[in-house]
Order: sequence, then C-alpha cells, then structure tokens
Amino acid sequence: MKIHEFQAKDIFRSFGIPVPSGKLANSPTQAVDIAKGLPDPPWVVKAQIHAGGRGKGGGIRLVNSFEEVERAADEILSNPLITPQTGSTGQKVRQLLIEEGLDIDKEFYLGMVIDRKLESPVMIFSQAGGMEIEEVSAKHPELVLIEAIDITHGFLPYQARNFFYAIEPMPEKSILKEFSAIMTRLYKLFISKDCSLVEINPLVITKSGKVVALDAKINFDDNALFRQKEITQLHDQYEMDELEAEASKYNLNYIRLDGNIGAMVNGAGLAMATMDVIKLAGAEPANFLDVGGGASEEMVTNGIKIILSDKRVKAILINIFGGIMRCDVLARGVVKAAKEVEIKAPLIVRLEGTNVEEGREILKNSNLDFSVAKDMEEAARMVAEQVS
Repeated sequence: MKIHEFQAKDIFRSFGIPVPSGKLANSPTQAVDIAKGLPDPPWVVKAQIHAGGRGKGGGIRLVNSFEEVERAADEILSNPLITPQTGSTGQKVRQLLIEEGLDIDKEFYLGMVIDRKLESPVMIFSQAGGMEIEEVSAKHPELVLIEAIDITHGFLPYQARNFFYAIEPMPEKSILKEFSAIMTRLYKLFISKDCSLVEINPLVITKSGKVVALDAKINFDDNALFRQKEITQLHDQYEMDELEAEASKYNLNYIRLDGNIGAMVNGAGLAMATMDVIKLAGAEPANFLDVGGGASEEMVTNGIKIILSDKRVKAILINIFGGIMRCDVLARGVVKAAKEVEIKAPLIVRLEGTNVEEGREILKNSNLDFSVAKDMEEAARMVAEQVS
C-alpha cells in the first residue's frame, strides 16, 4: 500500500525524523494562506499523487511570492499531471503540500527495502541525492552503499559511520550524530510499521548544518495491514484506477492494462502465464484479473462484470485450473453474470481440474455463446483471432 508524501512526513515527525514545515492545501486560496504562515520565501508547491517523477512533470514548483504560490497551485490543480509513471493521460491532482524552502548545502539518498536474497532489511545510502537510485546504481555503482541489518540487533552505530565517512568531502563530524539518529529512527519506523519501502530522496544538509528529510516515500506490506489499522486509514481511493477500486471491494486482484482482451484466471502464476501466451499469440491483455484459489460464485460474477465494464474489451478469455476453486463454481458464476449483464464480447473458456466436466456441462446448458479451448495455447490463439 502506498501513501502520499504529506502522510509519510507526518509519520516521519512521529518518529523524530526532521522534515520541512508545511501543510496541505486543496485550493489556490488555501495554498496562499498556508504560505503566509511559513517562514520567508522561497516556498515549494508539491502535487500529492502516488506516481513518481512529479518534478519532471511540473508537479513541484519553487516559488518566491504569494502570487506565484496561487498561480502554481491553480495550474497544478487544474490540469492532469503527466509523469513517467502516470502514462500519457496523466493524473488529476486533488491536494498540494505547501512547504518552506530550505537553503541546501548537500543532497543524499537514504532508503530501506527488504533484500530477498539476504532475507533481511537493507539500508541504502548514496551521495547522489535527488536522482533515481536505480539510475545511480546502474551508472555509478560505487556511489551506492548498502548495509544489511540483523534484526536481532537492529541498525547499529558503526553502520551509520560507514555511510558518513564515505562522504566526499566529509561533513563536519558534529553532523554525524544527526545522521546516525535519523538512520536509527528510519529503521525503527520500517520495522514497526511493516514497511516494504522507506525512502528519503533527498536527505539534505542545510547551510546552517541541519539534516532534514526533504522528501518522503513509504510503502507498506499489504499482507501486514491487518495489524496496522491506523495505516489502512491513510489509503486514498482516488489514487486507484476506478475498476481496481471496484475489484478491491470483492477481494479481487485486478490491474488494468493497455490491450483489448479481458482475462479471468485463478492464481497469480497462472495470470502471468496467461498474459504471456496472449502476447505470444499477437494480442494484448486489457487486464490482469485473479479471482484467487478460493473464489466464490459471487466473486466470479463480479469479476466478469468488472471486465465487461471496460469498454476496450473486445474478447474475453477465462482460463481456470480447478484446484481449491472448482470449475463448476466458476461456471455458475459466469452464467450468473451473463444473466445480469449481457456478454456481447466473444467468450473463450479453458477449464481443467476439479469438477471440470460439471463446469463444462453447466456452460453447455447455459445457452451462452462461447468457445472451448483444449489448452492455453489454443485459448490464446482463439481469443487473438477474435480481435485481429
């Protein structure tokens, strides 16, 4: 689960990680009122969306007067923000973070993730702050330092010193204490809140010698949200695709893609394989819809409705391997959906596994117009032919 920058900074504050002064605005007038309560300019007007690359799309503006605050806020709120992560259509901005500007001396990158190979959290530090860490790692790997953390001991002072003493030229040693404190608090946040990512880019040293998290990004492990009730309240439904939000109501895993073939499968592995065979057949999937291993008839019905609500879908492929989920349950769900919402798109079905004969019989007697494929390859070929 992702949250906004302003929410991440609120969490930073609660853990004692210093961030710039700022407040949230929903209108240009409110943005000006907030700026009047901050220290003297410059101020920063920052679009609050989950997509990265906001600065590249004009979603982060440095301004020096109240008139510029109002103009920047109006422009950002009035037009879709297009970044490398939003696609060409962009994303509507509903909220702005208005912050004090800082007199920056040096910029760094600081982040934490789980390293699957090491089976432990790792802290990542780089002198190339303000840049994408993937780009820095690819072009200048010597600038990226990584410390694996033993969770039985936590983040230790010597690890902070390893990062600090690698800085060239090295800052005043008086700053080491602040560096170490921020890193220790970042680790505590990461562990206690079940994070999958915490990122400060950039972490800055101001010319007055303060260390401040200029930006903040936090992602949480969805599987741990059951014990992070206060975090779930931070979810912004407007940041989800409309159909993805609808699917989440029924515990369906749905991701909208760019093609025109709707796909329903059970199991993420089968879903990925189905996406691959559709593309190998020369077509493009319109979605990734995994109803899960234990899907009910109702979930299948709602899944079909969601696929059909995407006007780009020209054909539907149902690819089910009956294990925990029985093929007859799937078939009854498809029939129920057909009765409630007319299925106009060509329907190709591939069923195997538990109660497969019962499932095929239910579909056969349903008066539905559909085609049966004997395997995945044939299913992909048949559905691709429908949109060629």
